Amino acid sequence: MNRADTLSGLAVPTSSFRVVQWRMLLAAMFCYLFFYTGRQTFGFAIPGIQAEFGLSKETLGWASAVMLWAYAIGQAINGNLADKFGGRRIMSLGAVLSCGANWVTSFAGGLVSLILPWGLNGYFQALGWAPGSRLLSNWWSAGERGKVYGFYVFAAGCASILSYVTSIVVLEVLQLEWRWIFRLPVLLMLAGGILFYLVARERPQDLGFEPLADTGVANADDKDKEVAHGQDETSTQRYKAVLKNFRLMIAAVSLGFQNAARYGLIVWVPVHFLGADWKSGDSFIDPKWITVALPVGMAIGALSNGWVSDKLFGSRRYLAIMLYMFLGALTSLWMWSLPAHSGIGLVALFLCGFFVYGPASSFWALCPDLVGAKRAGTATGVMNFASYLFAGLAEPLIGSLLDSTGNTSLIFIVVTAACLSSALVALFIRR
Repeated sequence: MNRADTLSGLAVPTSSFRVVQWRMLLAAMFCYLFFYTGRQTFGFAIPGIQAEFGLSKETLGWASAVMLWAYAIGQAINGNLADKFGGRRIMSLGAVLSCGANWVTSFAGGLVSLILPWGLNGYFQALGWAPGSRLLSNWWSAGERGKVYGFYVFAAGCASILSYVTSIVVLEVLQLEWRWIFRLPVLLMLAGGILFYLVARERPQDLGFEPLADTGVANADDKDKEVAHGQDETSTQRYKAVLKNFRLMIAAVSLGFQNAARYGLIVWVPVHFLGADWKSGDSFIDPKWITVALPVGMAIGALSNGWVSDKLFGSRRYLAIMLYMFLGALTSLWMWSLPAHSGIGLVALFLCGFFVYGPASSFWALCPDLVGAKRAGTATGVMNFASYLFAGLAEPLIGSLLDSTGNTSLIFIVVTAACLSSALVALFIRR
């Protein structure tokens, strides 16, 4: 046997299996650490694109929306592909193809040649998250999902930090034009995808271990919805099973509002701070570097929320989601009330990221919780499809609002409303 005795109904892995478990988690984290260099750098390129092409913020908001909607469509398709063909190959392929699409985007000569490859990049980016989630659900049992997804989402949060830092390095340190934002950082993603393919393995059986006995649904009420031989299900059967799960659909709507708030911050906070005259205020830090507080807060928030949902709320994910979303609304409102040149904005922006992005780890843990590990990729893809539909819709609306008012701080009002909506909807998940 490759696992020892049981404790409280959950399998206790032997030391050798535990080492391999962590290797798979760290491999997925390392790969996804670089994924956002392929899609979260757009906000830093907006000022340069506007200057060169003369496009409005609303128009560039639509360009961002095209990428996010292509990402949403990709999630709906690629999560199921991960269940069918395995997360290892799909995730690695996504890193390679997204790197290429970014390079094509960098040669854009106008709106059309910008939107088309950037939209295609959105689909390629969707080859990452759900397949990685599918692989992790094969290796980690139900009782540890909050922790595992907390680490996985923490890597995504760190990826946001990396995308911000590398963009700033391209613009400020290397003094290069906006096109290089789409060329240099993504080379890290390419390397991460190749290394992931070499290190990761799809299932415990691939390394001679027995499959985990408790990778199915965590909640007894949902357990009877899982087919005994889910590996033999067709794609249509998987989609039907996932779409009929009412609580998963409610979670998808709540996640949609959360992701609209998240991308409202990610895309438009750089625009807000780069347009502010910090030299006249009390801040001694360049505004470009102030923006890094946002993804740092996101990374730490995601790591904390997984622990909160497991340990404080007994895997009742909706409580952890509601708590952080409500606090995210309050901190975003605080951020809006601060003058653009206030040094305390560094703290407020950190807390915005912490609470707005934190619940992501609980949202993704809900997928295998509700439908079982055998359908985790499909469920994750469907959830992410909904979340990016919301995020894509918010982008041009925010851009239009900023164009018409000239007040970039209004992004924080939009984020506040989205957070409160997410918290309200999450109440109906109730596990």
